[in-house]
Amino acid sequence: MTDLANINKKILTEGETLPEVMLKDGSKVQTGTVATMLYNVARYNEGARGDIERELELSIPTLVTVGLFDLFPVEEWIAGTNAGRRFVGTKALELLAQNRSPNQKWEFTSADLDIASVH
Repeated sequence: MTDLANINKKILTEGETLPEVMLKDGSKVQTGTVATMLYNVARYNEGARGDIERELELSIPTLVTVGLFDLFPVEEWIAGTNAGRRFVGTKALELLAQNRSPNQKWEFTSADLDIASVH
């Protein structure tokens, strides 16, 4: 089970699991990531840091892959007053800025993410 699959279990009833699915472009994404991100943004807004920040960062490549930041641009996330959304937006902007080419598939590991740079 992937890190994201384990993280996303926090929103489920005990014993339930969410599948990883393949999109038409061939990329694989973990289902439940958007719902878990929303849950973690709420925890962040309540003052949780550390693991919550790491979990939010791990969700960003999937959020990019499914087009969340095409629908709600990163700049909207950063400009708002919601601290959790601002954290996600800032981290997404960092990841997008360092990313390679527009047609490259988004595949990242936790080693690609630096959680210490935004607070």
